[in-house]
Amino acid sequence: MSRVVIDPVTRIEGHLRIETEVNGGRVTDAWSSGTMFRGIELILRGRDPREAWIWAQRICGVCTTVHALASVRAVENALNIQIPDNARLVRNLIAGSQNVQDHVVHFYHLHALDWVDVTLALKADPAKTSQLAQSISEWPKSSATYFKGVQDRVKALVASRQLSLFSSGDWGHPAYQLPPEANLLAVAHYIEALDMQRDFIRIHAVLGGKNPHLQTFLVGGMATAIDGTEPEAVINPERITLFNELVTRAQTFVNQVYIPDVLAVAGFYKEWFGYGEGLGNFMAYGDYPAGSINDPSRFFFPRGVILGRDLSTVHPLDPGKIAEYVSHSYYDYSVGDQASLPPARGETQPHYSGPKPPYEYLNTDAKYSWLKAPRYDDKAVEVGPLARTLIAYASGNAAVKQAVDGVLGHFNAPPTVLFSTLGRIAARAVEAQIVAGQLGNWVAELDDNMSRGDVRIHDGSMWDPESWPKSCAGFGLEEAPRGSLGHWVEIENKHIVNYQAVVPSTWNAGPRDAHGQRGAYEAALLNTPIADPERPLEVLRTVHSFDPCLACAVHVIDGQGHRYGHESVTVPDLPAPACSAAEMGGL
Repeated sequence: MSRVVIDPVTRIEGHLRIETEVNGGRVTDAWSSGTMFRGIELILRGRDPREAWIWAQRICGVCTTVHALASVRAVENALNIQIPDNARLVRNLIAGSQNVQDHVVHFYHLHALDWVDVTLALKADPAKTSQLAQSISEWPKSSATYFKGVQDRVKALVASRQLSLFSSGDWGHPAYQLPPEANLLAVAHYIEALDMQRDFIRIHAVLGGKNPHLQTFLVGGMATAIDGTEPEAVINPERITLFNELVTRAQTFVNQVYIPDVLAVAGFYKEWFGYGEGLGNFMAYGDYPAGSINDPSRFFFPRGVILGRDLSTVHPLDPGKIAEYVSHSYYDYSVGDQASLPPARGETQPHYSGPKPPYEYLNTDAKYSWLKAPRYDDKAVEVGPLARTLIAYASGNAAVKQAVDGVLGHFNAPPTVLFSTLGRIAARAVEAQIVAGQLGNWVAELDDNMSRGDVRIHDGSMWDPESWPKSCAGFGLEEAPRGSLGHWVEIENKHIVNYQAVVPSTWNAGPRDAHGQRGAYEAALLNTPIADPERPLEVLRTVHSFDPCLACAVHVIDGQGHRYGHESVTVPDLPAPACSAAEMGGL
């Protein structure tokens, strides 16, 4: 038996360490450790609730807008504010376009190289690659000449010894199974996806003023001017035309490139439908409201919980059953570390008790992660695209059922194969296809409202703090691309007195709880085959299938003590690690 450590896990956002025990060529145990502290909750204490979203958005430098949305929803919930319909539609468009872009980036730029050997693309026959491409899709960039050009570009990189994006890989690993032509096809689409996502996310630049860190959210709605007769308005007929063009191009790319590529790659790795299952419990808050945010029955993606792999029953979700443990996390609770606390009464008391660097292994019998361990009704659950897809599928959502059944029919497989590493990849692609298809409907609704003279986009009735109750509390739930995201806020005397964020990668990457229950990563890695312990590519395949965002889950702390917001936090004997601006989320 040997201990295999990956630290840091790369091609993710933030800092993650994975330790595994390998016995007989398979993972027999696993531990997930977030290696940096997140102090956003302390930064927000004492601040004006109306500006909370600006700070909360800096939790991450990549998936920024999801935190802004969860934050304004939390404050609106506390103050009982209902936003105008145009604000709902603009928020849906922002969140939906983030979903599609994020899924494309994940598959091609963060995860594809776990399955694609770039070096083999140099051995491909461009003519055969062209035949393969045309056999799976109508995408126009499929000629032999085109693929020869891509191959020449990669060869030039190799010759220059400046491999750029492709410099760090397990090339030649025995777990790679794609033929050279499929590798060349994937490399070509990797490059194309860079252009696609950059072009498509212009929706954020228009609706949010900039991207990342959009600037137009407001408690009570949006600050995005809408006027069908005013050329200077952010949303006008010209911009509606632009949105439709961008959405159409995204739909074409997803349908003709992303989906066919996922099916093609999965066809060479069918055994991975049998690895990476994990917990078998799934949770989704649901999102994309068709009316009030307080009416989950009208969400585009439904809310619910699936337990024990049972797709016959979707249990109703009760946010009051959410709580977090710190039994194996570098925090203290005033009620004791074996108890759990709901986020509404959550505490952020950092206390590093792990080994001093440099160290070989974590003390996994004690505290070993800066992530807390969230639980639903005292159960570990998985969140993310797979959870959303399964819950929508089991709830009878027609669009999801049709798309999922199409993927299952391609492989002649039952729905249970989705409980896997490849299942997560397929679910993410299916979701991108469905959301891309829905974006045009929200644009049409926005256009219809504007044409009827409905240009209201902000409710300022509760903007004045003098109208607020002396004390109130609320929460904002959202389905971010990586899963269920929740922000909780407590307001007293017009200021924030407590703030808690439970992010998707806390749910999935969190450590064991007081009962010894593993988190989703830890459970999913069990029984993973390892061909070469010195290059544990197979571990990365399953971890990356969750699309980790540790930037959302952990940040950094000054070992000498640093003032966060209105409190002083000191963690003794903890060296201050270096951290880039992106990893700090722009703070």
